[in-house]
Amino acid sequence: MFDRSPIFFIIFAIFLITKPFFSLAIRSFPNEEGGVYGFNEAPEYRNGVGCPLIATGTSPLTSCNASLVHIAMTIDSEYLRGSMAAIHSVLRHASCPEQVYFHFIAAEFNRVSPRVMTQLVESIFPSLNFKVYIFREDIVVNLISSSIREALENPLNYARNYVGEIFDTCVTRVIYLDSDIVLVDDIKKLWDTELGNDRVIGAPEYCHANFTKYFTDSFWSNSNLSKVFHSKNPCYFNTGVMVMDLGKWRGGNYRGKIETWMQIQKTKRIYELGSLPPFLLVFGGDVEPIDHRWNQHGLGGDNVRGSCRSLHPGPVSLLHWSGKGKPWVRLDEKRPCPLDYIWEPYDLFKKNQGSKTSKLKVHHFQHQQQQMGLLSGGANPVGYSNYFIQ
Repeated sequence: MFDRSPIFFIIFAIFLITKPFFSLAIRSFPNEEGGVYGFNEAPEYRNGVGCPLIATGTSPLTSCNASLVHIAMTIDSEYLRGSMAAIHSVLRHASCPEQVYFHFIAAEFNRVSPRVMTQLVESIFPSLNFKVYIFREDIVVNLISSSIREALENPLNYARNYVGEIFDTCVTRVIYLDSDIVLVDDIKKLWDTELGNDRVIGAPEYCHANFTKYFTDSFWSNSNLSKVFHSKNPCYFNTGVMVMDLGKWRGGNYRGKIETWMQIQKTKRIYELGSLPPFLLVFGGDVEPIDHRWNQHGLGGDNVRGSCRSLHPGPVSLLHWSGKGKPWVRLDEKRPCPLDYIWEPYDLFKKNQGSKTSKLKVHHFQHQQQQMGLLSGGANPVGYSNYFIQ
């Protein structure tokens, strides 16, 4: 028998009233190992002065709104923690965070379903404007060749090839971002990049890199293949940060051009490095160059050892842990690289929240950033901006 005394009902009522407040702190969802993902709810961010007005009414903001900044990212269970930190960093530094619209691509058969992914994102970022698209892996799985690292063979790595077909046709421009990045600057600055000369994508280029090493000797010795670069001056670029004109992408059938090179790779083995080389083959020499500050890449180290690396010379707006080593893994294993402390303040995973160690690391990070001068104008990317609503 239940206790029906007045005291019982008072306690039960208090529990019902306060329960929602308790549940706001940590958001937990099943993970692929039978445990739970636990994330803190992110702060709420609002537009600053001078931002475009958002249409009022009861209708939700749609991806066709002309005032939006569109960001495309993949989302899956393996890189979920990195994705949440990346989103958090974008919102924290955006001057107009309510104008940012995220397009998430989720694998159809991921261990955490797209439906659960949607619920998780909604719980962590309740006011986020976003849409989740289901990626059918079967359209690309038979085109994927073995790579130097197994993780590079994940079909979701190739989802960027299909954004033109996956997204709503009213979306004609996006910034594509990998999940292992953090921004320390306003995303609107990158969005405002102009793509001249009918170029389809823009990205930071690295012309000092040895471009030939991204393809095999059999490629360079085959004049029918290597002629793709004749009369061009191709430079290496990283596909983890790209501004993409989807109107031109769709009109030029760039999905088909990339798939053609992947089919050639299946029979002739012309490269070793996953999803990057087909982009180099199609766009090398035809990329709108963007300032290097928007992709300080390679912070995950090389693809074999994942060794620590330092920043490239110059200012920084975006840090990218491309390579084998990921900051959340190294921090959990207590073997972080110095730059991993830059990633940590954006982490919403409950494990690192509120501890003395975490606070000490944030202090260390603040001091380190002051020394490196990561942002122009002396801004402190750790502290919440003027657009943060306490």
